[in-house]
Amino acid sequence: MPRINNDTFYKNALKKHGANAKGLNWHDDYSQIKRFEIIHELIHSDIEDKDIMIDAGCGFGDFYTFVSDYHDIHYIGYDIVEENVKIAKERTFQSIMIKDILNDPLDMADFYIASGSMNILNRFETYLFIERCFAQAKKGFVFNLPYGKDESRSFNYFLPQEIKHFAKKFNCEVITKSGYLPHDFTVYLRKVK
Repeated sequence: MPRINNDTFYKNALKKHGANAKGLNWHDDYSQIKRFEIIHELIHSDIEDKDIMIDAGCGFGDFYTFVSDYHDIHYIGYDIVEENVKIAKERTFQSIMIKDILNDPLDMADFYIASGSMNILNRFETYLFIERCFAQAKKGFVFNLPYGKDESRSFNYFLPQEIKHFAKKFNCEVITKSGYLPHDFTVYLRKVK
């Protein structure tokens, strides 16, 4: 079970701030876009036209709006919050569906991405989320996590070396990036051909 109630966490933010970055519990638009830039920086050279990209925890579909400026991809969004799915469908006109990443069957895709999707999960759920998304990604899975020691009751802090150690079980190259925002890092689990 997440550290705090997932529905409450996101529904309260949407109610308070509206359908924007703060409405997904991001600090501001800049921090959301910066995370998107880092995800794109890590995978852009591996993306080919018409690749299928699944955004696990898509929120309002904002990553699609960002990445479609650079690539012609087939985007699919999964989110567990019904209100987010409705907004994402209206904004992107893409395939957006209610999906519980930890429990529901997941589709195969070239890439899985997750920005902020694991921020309130517990450690077991985080590892399961990573494992399930990576298993369904043909090229790789890229995601971000809060950077730091796991001392929060609300947020899911990790150190990059913990993820690197966990990823040893996969046949992949592990690429990490930090320093772009305080208390955040991004990981690309790139499948080895």
